Amino acid sequence: MTGFRDFLTRFRPAASPGRAAPSGVPADRSAELRAELAPPLALLEQVEAEARSVRDRAEAAAAARRREAEQQAEEIVAEAQEEAGRVRARAAEQVARAAETEAAELLAEASREAVAVREHAVSRTPALADRVLALVVEDLSAEESPLASADRPAPGPKRPPEGGL
Repeated sequence: MTGFRDFLTRFRPAASPGRAAPSGVPADRSAELRAELAPPLALLEQVEAEARSVRDRAEAAAAARRREAEQQAEEIVAEAQEEAGRVRARAAEQVARAAETEAAELLAEASREAVAVREHAVSRTPALADRVLALVVEDLSAEESPLASADRPAPGPKRPPEGGL
């Protein structure tokens, strides 16, 4: 890069005032500017190449991270699906156990009720048998006496006594 002194020399007169000097080669200002700007532009090209390299490396790193993140996401989804299967199995097992417990309780209750009904039937059977026997005997004795049939009501089921069947 040119220094400040070279910069200032552009503004100096080429010759002292006076008689005309012999003509020379005209100054090539564009070549001078190119020569002056070549070193900073070369540095800029270097920086641009380095920036491109950094950008390419960053894109490659981003793509690698993206692939890694996708793989992790797939693994997480697979683990979640496996865990969901295990959770469903545990829930089904708990529901089945609860249903078995409830069924066992209902069966025990039904057994207790059946025993109670049997006991009630056994306790009432002698009284009912006595009533049936009395009715049959009454019907049989009524058939033997024709006069008695006019005085008595028609045979059939009688009204049960209070408090029982």
